[in-house]
Amino acid sequence: MSTPRNPDTDTVVVGRIGRPHGVRGLATVEVRTDDPELRFAPGSVLLTDPAERGPLTVVDKRWHSGTLLLQLVDAAGNVVDVREAVDELRNTLLLVPIEDLPEIEEPDSYYDHQLVGLAARLPDGSALGEVTAVRHEAQDLLVVRRAEGGEALVPFVSAIVPTVDIAGGFLVVDPPEGLLDL
Repeated sequence: MSTPRNPDTDTVVVGRIGRPHGVRGLATVEVRTDDPELRFAPGSVLLTDPAERGPLTVVDKRWHSGTLLLQLVDAAGNVVDVREAVDELRNTLLLVPIEDLPEIEEPDSYYDHQLVGLAARLPDGSALGEVTAVRHEAQDLLVVRRAEGGEALVPFVSAIVPTVDIAGGFLVVDPPEGLLDL
């Protein structure tokens, strides 16, 4: 699953509203952040995509069988307290501004939005393509749109991606034999 970036407002997706839960206006949320306790704490204001559905403010948060449930207040200050109102918010992306993200203290860790858009080069400096997404599956995978067409999935491990230069706008992919032939 990737974390898409909205370049117009410099935000990242931290969740997506799913189906209603119960009859009192609780929304299920597909969490797309590694810190849901912080991002969805009561009082948190979340931008939305589409923008006209927000901003939304979290007034209550609870977990039910591993699913995050939120009670929200809309931009007009009204509590979203009926199932039908939550259903109208279904598939709304919940966003936070990039500047609100804490600094990462680990030197070889990155937010997805820092990697998306980087040029991917081979060790000899030739162009491989551009990172278009980061998928989090059994392991992290970079989705690289290849210069000659198509996509490559590159495991994001230091043995295969030895260099990440955020300031320089590129990363180096040193693929094992056959990886790019898939």
